[in-house]
Amino acid sequence: MKKQEFQLKTPFIPLMSLLKASGLAQTGGHAGILIEEEEVLVNGEVELRKRRKLVVGDEVRLQESDQSIIIVAASVES
Repeated sequence: MKKQEFQLKTPFIPLMSLLKASGLAQTGGHAGILIEEEEVLVNGEVELRKRRKLVVGDEVRLQESDQSIIIVAASVES
């Protein structure tokens, strides 16, 4: 399984926004459909809340995909 890191620069990101930003969904509408059709897993469980607040450490993937997104804290540059 390919794991991709998503650097979170805010305290959280809504699930639909992450799906769009990571490329797992093509549009917001597509993200909504994926969630409604129970295709999205958050931390290994089906997630039906479109605006679920994802935080550092959460893992998101699609049911039939070999790619997952791990949310990590953005690095602080000095």
